[in-house]
Amino acid sequence: MNKNNYRSDVIIVGGGLAGIVTALELLDAGKSVLLVDRDRESEFGGLAKWAFGGMFFVDTPHQRKNGIRDSVDLAQKDWFSYAAFDEAEFWGKKWAEQYVHFCTPHAYDWLRGYGLKFFRVLHWVERGLEADGNSVPRFHMVWGTGWELVRILSGHLLEHRNRHLLELLFEHRVTEVLGDREGVQGVRGTDEQTGESFEASAEVVVAATGGINGSIEKVRENWYKPWGEPPEVILNGSHGYALGDLHEAVRQLDGNVVNLDKQWNYAAGIPHYSPRHPDHGLSLVPCKSALWLNFEGKRMGPRPLVTAYDTRFLVERICQEPKKYSWQLLNRKIALKEFAISGSEHNEAMRDKKLIAFLKNVLFGNRALVDKILQNCPDMIAADTLEELVKKMNALTGDKAVRLENVRQAMQQYDAGIEQGPPYADEQHRRIL
Repeated sequence: MNKNNYRSDVIIVGGGLAGIVTALELLDAGKSVLLVDRDRESEFGGLAKWAFGGMFFVDTPHQRKNGIRDSVDLAQKDWFSYAAFDEAEFWGKKWAEQYVHFCTPHAYDWLRGYGLKFFRVLHWVERGLEADGNSVPRFHMVWGTGWELVRILSGHLLEHRNRHLLELLFEHRVTEVLGDREGVQGVRGTDEQTGESFEASAEVVVAATGGINGSIEKVRENWYKPWGEPPEVILNGSHGYALGDLHEAVRQLDGNVVNLDKQWNYAAGIPHYSPRHPDHGLSLVPCKSALWLNFEGKRMGPRPLVTAYDTRFLVERICQEPKKYSWQLLNRKIALKEFAISGSEHNEAMRDKKLIAFLKNVLFGNRALVDKILQNCPDMIAADTLEELVKKMNALTGDKAVRLENVRQAMQQYDAGIEQGPPYADEQHRRIL
């Protein structure tokens, strides 16, 4: 087997957003860079290409234009409250402090300097169930989604004045970091196009390969223990190559690999109708007005499940059920106004920066998306009557777990609460107003 050898000042493993930004900064500093990525060249940018493009910033002009009063101190208080760091945690706290202090000058301003624009309306997510999350809206959406973010930054990288200092290797899998406790010397791996091995040497190696959630096996191995056993079915909304290879390689050198159980998983997903990798799932944005039901069709409670407050709580609550999956019950009117899928693929108007089409979807509903998913995804079920709907739900799961009386009771109680009006309305209704 032939061996190819490379040499540079810095090796970056991973051609996603982190890898691209790191390479830009290094080229600005006049360093030679070898960027190694396992995917095809056409997929340069990694998962960021498919992301919706929400970014957490603090005390920005966008916030001030919306009348939102934010500060570094407030953001740090919110972050530490939500994170509930262990006493022994050191670097996690340091990272959080650094991020809230520098995210706006080092990311928001930096990106705008490259021509990125953010949508005027801010998203208020992860606000906490009580008072332990974002106390003000901080999520800025890239106008053009993650697709535009990658297009602009990768374009600047490939046209950089020091482009001659950059070498790109695609379809190369890094399996080993070369070094010892004294330091690293490079990486070793395989050219998956030819089967040949390769080695690369550098004084610095940057691991920019994302998390472990592209490996359902590793997700299960590192499942958060207080939630019990992981669900029987877990979908992969991550990158197909986010397998944790570099985590293992770093661990072999006694590197500090921590908190793999503190995963950011989502509670609402369905299988992708055109999967790009095994177990590929679509991450749904849960409809706020929909009723969240358990495997028997009972409304989940006592606290109603509502998106935008605490994503991890949604997962935790579903994992308390004997069967760890759930349903959302809604009518077509709710679907047209609220149904959405996270990411650039199913938000074409934002991705392609078509403002009129975007506003039309907001005002009149995204009929095309609802119909497309109904036609292509068996997990989205429609029926003319509640009785027919329950039959289809049970047919999908292959059992008779969903009980018609449970679904009817949940629906009638919720509707009765709405009819009472504030302040007596159902808690879910109060949370979405």
